[in-house]
Amino acid sequence: MVSDGLDTALHDLGYESFRPGQRESIETLIEDRRLLLVAPTGGGKSLSYQLPATLLPGTTLVISPLIALMRDQVTALVERGVRATYLASTLEGDEIRARMAGMGRGEYQIAYVAPERLVHPGFRSLLADLDCPLVAIDEAHCISEWGHDFRPEYMEIGGLLDEMSGSRVLACTATATPVVRDEILERLHLPPETPQIVTGFARPNLSLRVNEVRHKREREDALDAVLAETLRTPGADSGTAIVYAPTRRGTEAEAQRLARAGWAADAYHAGLDGPTRDEVQRAFDQGELEVVVATNAFGMGIDRADVRLVCHLAPPGSVEAYYQEVGRAGRDGEDAVGLLLLSSGDMGLRRRLIEGDAGGSLDEDELARHKWNMFLELLRWAEGGSCRHDAILRYFGDEAETLAGCGRCDVCTGLSDGEPADEETVATIVRQALSAVGRIHGRFGLGSAVKLLKGAEDARLQRSGLADTTTHGLMGERSEDWINRLLRRCVTAGWIEFDGGEYPVALLTEAGRDVMWEKRPARLLLPSERAPRSSSSRRGSRGSRKAALRPDEDALDDQAERVFEALRRHRLTVAREQSVPPYVVASDRTLRDLARMRPTDLEGLQLAHGIGPSKAERYGTGLLEVIAATRGATDGVPEPAPPPATEVRTDVPTDGLPDFSPDVPPDSWTEP
Repeated sequence: MVSDGLDTALHDLGYESFRPGQRESIETLIEDRRLLLVAPTGGGKSLSYQLPATLLPGTTLVISPLIALMRDQVTALVERGVRATYLASTLEGDEIRARMAGMGRGEYQIAYVAPERLVHPGFRSLLADLDCPLVAIDEAHCISEWGHDFRPEYMEIGGLLDEMSGSRVLACTATATPVVRDEILERLHLPPETPQIVTGFARPNLSLRVNEVRHKREREDALDAVLAETLRTPGADSGTAIVYAPTRRGTEAEAQRLARAGWAADAYHAGLDGPTRDEVQRAFDQGELEVVVATNAFGMGIDRADVRLVCHLAPPGSVEAYYQEVGRAGRDGEDAVGLLLLSSGDMGLRRRLIEGDAGGSLDEDELARHKWNMFLELLRWAEGGSCRHDAILRYFGDEAETLAGCGRCDVCTGLSDGEPADEETVATIVRQALSAVGRIHGRFGLGSAVKLLKGAEDARLQRSGLADTTTHGLMGERSEDWINRLLRRCVTAGWIEFDGGEYPVALLTEAGRDVMWEKRPARLLLPSERAPRSSSSRRGSRGSRKAALRPDEDALDDQAERVFEALRRHRLTVAREQSVPPYVVASDRTLRDLARMRPTDLEGLQLAHGIGPSKAERYGTGLLEVIAATRGATDGVPEPAPPPATEVRTDVPTDGLPDFSPDVPPDSWTEP
């Protein structure tokens, strides 16, 4: 069997041993001929196709969007005696033709090509006669319209694989949640039973932290503090840092500020000309720069092992984008820090960017709505109360590597806030918060709801009469910062949304109204009572005492995990039948909710996140049948208790909203 020579081939490539998951991936690919591999940035995915290319007869084809990475990998392979080449637009026409001719003569063991090459008739003609034992698709998440890095050229690959049905297929990516993995299989025309290996996401050497900042000076102070912690002082030769900024102008301003402070710093963004970008990357690669301040255009193919810090000055668009970028820190296995800074304006800014790209409202564009939900999932992670590493591992479906608390992130090293609030207390607090949004609904922004709950003196509240309502001052004992964090969590839960342009107003969603009137459960983790601390006070170590963490609301028990996987298979089947992306059927978060709740009817189904009447009508019957089938397959396992029935009240208050004043008992709260 070919796999018997893996150790010899590994040593021939200059490696002493396999990293975790690499041998399993290569053996699965060779024996089963199909594999979807998900491993993080820097996890050694390239060996999973490079090593088979040296063992299998013919020319392995690698499709990659990263020209710089192709060039570097080919150079390294040639130095190790592997016959390798690449085709990219940076080459002269004569050189491309010469290399293609060499491929036709079988001179190469491995050939890298950019996805744009697949549409060229001459290249497709060459492939028809090529002895190709393996096609590897790198950055396979780029084929997902619903992912964070969609490339339309990748849509050609499914047809190519149909034409090369005799070749093995490896799809590999660093960032793919279960729903994106399902879409990769669908787009590449791979069977549902294709083996999937998800490995290596655990990065316990990274100290993941989230800081909330109120203004520009706090943001600068937080960055300066974490630079001093990780790199010590300018010129100390303590490693490098990548700082991600949300705008091109911001990268240049921050790079200039850091340079004035003595750091060897420069900016990188897509608005710079090609030679300037190449020079910045070269200087970073060779250690001439200590800090690069960049947009997300920087980082693809970065291979420095001594990045001690990745700091995001504002949240990126998704958990996938965040983890891919923060994963560039600490690739040498030594301690490193990932710091994400949040501010109250982040939601409005991201909303405007998404709606601007869509050219309209989120309600009118399903892709824009999905991007917004991906951003909310990142905020949900940022504001959660469980170990940051474990929450990310569960998000990517890598349950096997969860750490039961990493001992290094800010949540693990923080002091415990004591026991979580009971469900009744949480429900009351959430309903109070939503009632404030109901009162300012469509008139003011979220800040006015904060002031209303706090009982602040505010001219707009006075003029509108809101200062005279029973909601005014309901949370007077809380800080405005705590109330703001609570309302943001209600946004991520889907109970509050925004409308408008530069100054969006807050609205209650249909789900939010249902929660306020007790038609849906108010499942939410309340914010910490403590004010956010500065990054310099969060210096965890491997030996740090683990805090008494709050329950992870995304954790699934064994039975729920089986239900979740059954629902995933059903989702992919339905998506293929209807020719829609799997996310249109249901999100991963929706399936996890269903796996935990296991409803028995359409009404119960709609208690899950993301399922309203129309989606229940379209997909509900099939989802319920899958849940019922898995229930039958696990007889003897106790079912979770259904949520308590709620009484729909018919008496109407004068203003149509709950009256939460202290002298009004809860039993008299009424629904319009």
